[in-house]
Amino acid sequence: MKIHPALQEFNPRDYGYKSGLEVHHQLLTQKKLFCRCPAGLYSDEYHAQVVRHMRPTLSELGEYDGTALMEFKTKKVITYRLNKESVCTYEMDDNPPFLINRQAVDIAIEIALMLNCSIVGELHVARKQYLDGSIPAGFQRTAIVGLNGWIPYKDRKINIIQLAIEEDACREVSDNGHERVYTTDRLSMPLIEVVTAPEMFDPQELFEVGNLISDLLRTTGKVRRGIGSVRQDVNISVEGGTRVEIKGVPRIPLFPSLAHYEAYRQHQLLTLRDKLNERGITKDSFASEKFDVTAEIDHFMMDRNANEDFHVGAIVLKGMAGLLSYPIGSTRTFADDIAGRVRVIACIQHQPILIHTDEDTSEILSEQDLAHLREIANMSDDDSAIIVWGDKGDVDTALGEIDIRCMEATIGIPNETRQRLSNGETDFERILPGANRMYPDTDSPPLALSEAEVDLIRAILPERPWIRRDRLKKLGLSDSLIKSIIVSPRISLFNTLVEDQKIDPILAANVLGELLIHARRLGADLAELEDEQFALLFNLYNKKKFSREAFRLILEDFAVNGESDWNHILKQMAFESVDDDKLKSSITEIVKENADKGTKDAEARTRFLMGRIMDRYRGAVAGAKILEVLSKV
Repeated sequence: MKIHPALQEFNPRDYGYKSGLEVHHQLLTQKKLFCRCPAGLYSDEYHAQVVRHMRPTLSELGEYDGTALMEFKTKKVITYRLNKESVCTYEMDDNPPFLINRQAVDIAIEIALMLNCSIVGELHVARKQYLDGSIPAGFQRTAIVGLNGWIPYKDRKINIIQLAIEEDACREVSDNGHERVYTTDRLSMPLIEVVTAPEMFDPQELFEVGNLISDLLRTTGKVRRGIGSVRQDVNISVEGGTRVEIKGVPRIPLFPSLAHYEAYRQHQLLTLRDKLNERGITKDSFASEKFDVTAEIDHFMMDRNANEDFHVGAIVLKGMAGLLSYPIGSTRTFADDIAGRVRVIACIQHQPILIHTDEDTSEILSEQDLAHLREIANMSDDDSAIIVWGDKGDVDTALGEIDIRCMEATIGIPNETRQRLSNGETDFERILPGANRMYPDTDSPPLALSEAEVDLIRAILPERPWIRRDRLKKLGLSDSLIKSIIVSPRISLFNTLVEDQKIDPILAANVLGELLIHARRLGADLAELEDEQFALLFNLYNKKKFSREAFRLILEDFAVNGESDWNHILKQMAFESVDDDKLKSSITEIVKENADKGTKDAEARTRFLMGRIMDRYRGAVAGAKILEVLSKV
């Protein structure tokens, strides 16, 4: 995504930008993590529904987590859709967990070792609170597997803080007002979380490190592929600010623009703080006042008559005139940042979510309405006001959140998680969780990880992607070919073809990488083709049954017809062995037949004749060989 022209001159590196990643990737296991339900069965069909309400609980230290308290304010009713093929009573928290899936643990250990982590001696399962309803139990079971790892990047190392294994959450179906609906097919599927240190210092570095970790995970062949199998949380801060987490970014190419916009937003919020402080508005001196103006604003008369609980509320922000329209993005203002929090916590979803006196409100409020508001609130020219409307409970919640958010603006950047918008900017999602959300899971016994078990996994680790990349480069592969083959499940076949059959590495990479991608786009189910079938195809090529140019034609035929009998395909295409004498005789005949055709220009005439000859021998004889014989004729 391109950066908005107004923000292109902004360089995040100049403002102390740094970022880190939390990569969540599902593991390729047969069963879920803490029960024996099958993993990977996705379906929108459901056989039953369960409705629940979430409420926070005290931590081991007798404290509430801020995120849990925020979610409790939303008063959400959570509905779970259950498919009997993919869930059991464990997912609904009506049954204790089974012993942790050992297949998943072994995969997590393998990935942790590839990240150069130290493996823990004993696996301890903890509970991590989630009151957004995405997990019916209200908490996610998670366990640290590896610590203090690293991956090479440029001339330095990116430190890996930890790798954990945990259960995935539900898939969200809808979120409207105070009602949220989930389907539970994804719930409890095993995934790993890789957490890097905040050591990427511009958006491009974030993008490159994200690709490096992605390549490493896919190199194992033991993580799931496809939409929804991987999600990244991006942590970003600028100098003078604090960490902000952008949740669930689905694709790595989104990283650069996302990081650029978020860094700019944070820089603008710090500038807004300074403007507030210059006006004498600090955390201690910040002042606001709330008003019920339901009876005074005529515009909402129709809504008021239709809903007895309908209210209009206003909050006056002392000394903040003009600052609600302060830009924090290419299209967003500080008022939009406030509206995002109101939308999530107060569950007000009509558009606009709020209006304020720093912008033109004539389409909603009359001059008389505004005059009433200013009179009731005793507003001065230095003050701003925000107006919200809806059910009384929602309006009261909204006014409280506006008060909190504007007070936070006097300090700088609030700790929060944010969601990505379609234009690359971000909006509020929830308060950033703290340490109080974690506590031990007394239902799961510790799992000892002996050095002998770890060493067995260490002995069969796959080739790390940075080592593989160097090896492929030495074989003469271009960057694009390396990209197509480096994490391919056919890499072992590639190695065999190059080392044992002495196939040209560039040809092998082109066929197993780019040409297979091309065939997949034509609808071929390439997973059906065993490595042995590909090896047979290359063996026929070695026997000069067809030319290298014919690989594309053969795979296209397979894509269309699903036929993998290579000899039959070659016969259908009328490929036949052609010796040098026969080829020379045939080319001489074609040249004579076309003596009076085409241009007299030598180069153009060669191209003309090559076209005629290739029509007859395409796939059977290499183009280079035809050109060599033609030049002699």
